Amino acid sequence: MNTGEPFQAQSSDDLIHKAKQRIQQGQISEAEGVVLELLNQDQDQDNVEGLYLLAVCQRYLKKTAKALETLEKLKGVSPSYGRAFQEQGHIYRQQQDIMPAMDAYKQAVLLNPALLACWQALADLYLEQGDHLAANEMREQVQYLSSLPMELLSVTSMIHEGKLYKAEQLCRSYLQKIPHHADAMRLLADIGARMQVLDDAEFLLESCVEFHPDNKMARFDYANLLNKRQKFKEALEQIGILHDEAPDNLAFNLTMANAYVGAGDIEAALLTYEEVLRQAPNNPNVLLMQGHALKAVARVEEAVSVYRGAYSVRPDFGDAFWSLANLKTYRFNDEEIEMMKERQSDKKTVLIDRIHFCFALGKAFEDREEYAVAMEYYQLGNSLKVQESRYSADIVDKEFQAQIQVCNGELFDKHDGRGSAASDPIFIVGLPRAGSTLLEQILSSHSQVDGTMELPNVIAIMNKLNGRRKVGDEQRYPAILNDLSADQLAQLGEEYISGTQIYRQGAAYFIDKMPNNFRHIGLIHTILPNAKIIDARRHPMACCFSGFKQLFAEGQEFTYGQKDIGRYYKNYVELMDHWDEVLPGKVLRVHYEDVVNGLESQVHRILEYCGLAFEESCMNFHQTERAVKTPSSEQVRQPIFKSGIEQWKNFEPYLDQLRGSLGSVVDAYDAYLDSGSQPALDS
Repeated sequence: MNTGEPFQAQSSDDLIHKAKQRIQQGQISEAEGVVLELLNQDQDQDNVEGLYLLAVCQRYLKKTAKALETLEKLKGVSPSYGRAFQEQGHIYRQQQDIMPAMDAYKQAVLLNPALLACWQALADLYLEQGDHLAANEMREQVQYLSSLPMELLSVTSMIHEGKLYKAEQLCRSYLQKIPHHADAMRLLADIGARMQVLDDAEFLLESCVEFHPDNKMARFDYANLLNKRQKFKEALEQIGILHDEAPDNLAFNLTMANAYVGAGDIEAALLTYEEVLRQAPNNPNVLLMQGHALKAVARVEEAVSVYRGAYSVRPDFGDAFWSLANLKTYRFNDEEIEMMKERQSDKKTVLIDRIHFCFALGKAFEDREEYAVAMEYYQLGNSLKVQESRYSADIVDKEFQAQIQVCNGELFDKHDGRGSAASDPIFIVGLPRAGSTLLEQILSSHSQVDGTMELPNVIAIMNKLNGRRKVGDEQRYPAILNDLSADQLAQLGEEYISGTQIYRQGAAYFIDKMPNNFRHIGLIHTILPNAKIIDARRHPMACCFSGFKQLFAEGQEFTYGQKDIGRYYKNYVELMDHWDEVLPGKVLRVHYEDVVNGLESQVHRILEYCGLAFEESCMNFHQTERAVKTPSSEQVRQPIFKSGIEQWKNFEPYLDQLRGSLGSVVDAYDAYLDSGSQPALDS
């Protein structure tokens, strides 16, 4: 076929546009030729949209086997591309293979709820089967999507296909034409949240609620975002308004329960989950959240039962299996392992469930001392996780260097004596999986100290200082610290104290154990100069590998590759060395190995640093009853054990990349353990 134009001179976007035009004009063979030419170019063999259009052409041309083969390749390139499953559904439906068609359509709308054709197909198929209730639910989705302006329907689809920048441009353009449009504001806020521009997203939804106070979905989005930002008091206020209007609404009740969990009122959350389950028995997602709440208050046997109930209802629910593994004390039986292996390798299993299965299987085989097999699953889980990550090690490097350049002795001399006089906070910082939960449990066992959680307040202040910026704009923080007045610094410190009040139970001191606050010690010192800061540190190989095999609920994107996590640890050591230099004596460094090998001496050392009298309860920390929501929750409810110190050595043959990335920090730490001298980064 000759279209009269040299394909090589055209961009991929031009060829995609041309192929779509040919399809719309009914010129399917010509469209197939355009797409094949595109895909034959070396750089475009895995072009997602090209593969999708090729499958569409092949379906129209009755090349069914080839179409299904193309779709399998497409799902391999982009496992979360909903249109691939939609096209698969169309093919199965043409073949009168109804159940596989319905499964494909369900998977498609799970990945991309904006696929109108899928909802319509599901409505028709449910009606044919006589399931009028399900058909009506599908029709409601059809009606909602049909009511959206075409631009906003496109925005919705783009969001779920990961085309966030295009979606943002189109959504902003629509809002310029029709300011304050509720659905457009909600969509733009969704884009902001996905881009982690949470300040903008919150402002948009707050404004949307002000402009449209009767729009329940806008208020619901606002409450969920406040939960995401860990502003639980505000979330409870917003969801309370909705709950008063619709007390039986399941979605509203779930958001309320999640806000209760975040605010530390676990009993209220459990009561709410029980109420939801009375309305919707055996809902796997509700069971999962109920299990998390039970785990937080040490009702472990009940949590296990609930997690098992969740996967019994939905056998491909990877998160239920991972939640069992994440108890750290649970051991999978042979039947459960076979179930996980089967579901993980099933092509129908969606990406996020496959990731959960991989990390759970890694833990299962590690417990059985089958380390080579365990490592295969840990590696696979991390590689799959990277597919949905937007982490950039180069950007993070620049942020670390900005802290070192800006937060120097001159800055701290300038702001000496400023900030809030409050001495309440005790910050425990460091990398995740370094022993911070253990230190928190020890300290929170003291009568004068409240344990809380990983508080978001310092990060929120940092985002506030950064201001509302467009993507790609230069960051204002930390350079803006130079420009703050004494009044502004004091105000920010008091803002932190008042904002954290909801997490406290009345003790004189409280703990904030957000680990990545080590990156903001300069900010903390300028606004809260009397706060205590403890650096929880663990052997780099042990700490990094423990992070590598941990699937975090959110954040910590640097942990999903051996090179990245090693690079991050080196940055952490370099930055902590900087804080030691410019703020001598400010930070107390506590090594996990020292705590394990000499608990009493380290407890005395920590309490002396915090200005607290010794209490025996700190030695018996495992007997303290409090909610713990980190992965170490079950481990810190046991007496000190030494087996975890060298656990990473079981995997040493598979960690060459990590060791190479860490470089000299491993030798420095080993030297500390041998001699007791403080390890430092060897430049």
